Amino acid sequence: MSKNLTKRSEDYSKWYNELVVKADLAENSGVRGCMVIKPYGYAIWEKIQRELDRMFKETGHSNAYFPLFVPKSMFEAEEKNAEGFAKECAIVTHYRLKTDEENKGKLIVDPNAKLEEELIVRPTSEAIIWSTYKGWVQSYRDLPLLINQWANVVRWEMRTRLFLRTAEFLWQEGHTAHATKEEALAESVQMMNVYADFVQDFMAIPVMKGVKTETERFAGAEETYCIEALMQDGKALQAGTSHFLGQNFAKAFDVKFANKEGKQEHVWGTSWGVSTRLMGALVMTHSDDNGLVLPPNLAPIQVVIVPIHRTDEQLDAISAQVNDLMKELRKAGISVKFDDRDTQKPGFKFAEWELKGVPVRLAIGPNDLENGTYEVARRDTLTKETVSKEGIVGYLQSLLEQIQSDLFNKALSYRDTHITEVNSFEEFKDVLENKAGFVAAHWDGTPETEEKIKELTKATIRCIALDRKEETGSCVFTGKPSSGRVLFAKAY
Repeated sequence: MSKNLTKRSEDYSKWYNELVVKADLAENSGVRGCMVIKPYGYAIWEKIQRELDRMFKETGHSNAYFPLFVPKSMFEAEEKNAEGFAKECAIVTHYRLKTDEENKGKLIVDPNAKLEEELIVRPTSEAIIWSTYKGWVQSYRDLPLLINQWANVVRWEMRTRLFLRTAEFLWQEGHTAHATKEEALAESVQMMNVYADFVQDFMAIPVMKGVKTETERFAGAEETYCIEALMQDGKALQAGTSHFLGQNFAKAFDVKFANKEGKQEHVWGTSWGVSTRLMGALVMTHSDDNGLVLPPNLAPIQVVIVPIHRTDEQLDAISAQVNDLMKELRKAGISVKFDDRDTQKPGFKFAEWELKGVPVRLAIGPNDLENGTYEVARRDTLTKETVSKEGIVGYLQSLLEQIQSDLFNKALSYRDTHITEVNSFEEFKDVLENKAGFVAAHWDGTPETEEKIKELTKATIRCIALDRKEETGSCVFTGKPSSGRVLFAKAY
């Protein structure tokens, strides 16, 4: 099959858009700004979901579901949150259509079916969830409340890109309530660490853990913890956020509890989420000019087997051996596909599975059958070797672990060689233009300086790293005193 992908070096953005469509992950839909996630793409999302859901439950969280619609007055209750999302809101004003007799029976909005109160299509669920928590929490015995929901949200984006930014996207959002500030802060940090572990162990993407500046913080939060990843084009991508909400939402929705002394107090809250944007991160971190490269831990198909034969008898003999092998692989927890389609030649199949990023490909022909071997090809390095069928299951298990670890180390090496310390604004601009990646620079701590740098360079402060060295220095832009470096980058 002809892949004809634009090369990353020629146009990274075009390469990404083409790859998402050609690898059958997603496509633009008939609704402007929204996407259709195709079965292969959705299978990856299901694996992401499954692993995260397990991790949430292991940390004591339960799943629930809340309405898609939020009454406008409820949405406005926490002012900072409402203000932060106001420009992206979709609003329902009417509840019925009617036939327009004068215009060939077309449907129009029924003016008599105006809602008494307009409804916001959720851009995030804090308002609806905290208004519900008011009825769930009376005493310290009801806390902590540890709830997650898997849902879709709508943020009316004008410039969209598959997975990275769409008007509707899928995500999970955790919302927790606690008796003390310390507990809520510990929860926020714990969930940032859960996200970091998942992204590093399953997606094979190294991340920087940190906190956002006041300007970049979630609307309505007192602190936003984040994990930031670096894509192959040197741009950063926010891979997950966890917010310490203080008592802001508890006060807005009057969520109180009686403490052990019987005194009424407002609870302390957190919220945290990751979305289908992780799919974009997965594509952009590992893939190459031949197509997708998927880490084995998230690949829907970890091993594909392609038969090479001239006659039906040869295919029958190959199939008999392969069927036994597939049973063994599945027993060992390896997902496998036998591509015995008779409508395509082996060369076409090789190219197709390469494009789709399947980590390991086995080919077997009459000679292999006779010699007791398989040809094993690695997707990440595009290397091939001939391997004995004896012990092949153990060999493939080790190989998949090796590929997972190699992908992480390759991405880590790229990330670490693209963190550059600078001490002047000229250096700062030079690195952004010619090297990209994270720029570690001193900043005077003011939103004004942050905004000016963004205006001049399009770079934002991605995070104040949790492990940064406290060191006195001078702000790269104003020369004013600074207590440590922060990480700037251009970002998605």
